[in-house]
Amino acid sequence: MSKQSTATEDAQLFRLPANSIAYVAVIAALVSAVIHLLLAPRVMQFSQTTGILFYLNGAGWIGGLFLFFSRFWRRELYLVAAGYALVTLVAFFAMGGRLNTMAIASKAVEAVVVLATVYLYTAEPSGP
Repeated sequence: MSKQSTATEDAQLFRLPANSIAYVAVIAALVSAVIHLLLAPRVMQFSQTTGILFYLNGAGWIGGLFLFFSRFWRRELYLVAAGYALVTLVAFFAMGGRLNTMAIASKAVEAVVVLATVYLYTAEPSGP
């Protein structure tokens, strides 16, 4: 019977996570995506390159969320998500970003993503 339930799970394209910390990471990633996508048009007026990076960052978070909820998600991708969030944090300061309410909110939720995904990587059992 377990083979049948495994086959049914594999046939599903999307699935919900079992760990509540995963939802914390999802909400944090979604907040970062929304902030970047909302600010992108405004930033585009001052710097086309930075505006495009804002759109790409927002799209990256959304794409990552689709991957997370899909059957293609693997434990190792938690480290990729943590790295992505960490790169966006470092890039903000490396590019000399100005601190304002939206920047602080975005960087704070990205830090939450780093912490949550590293926790999920260590908490989830490895192997099949």
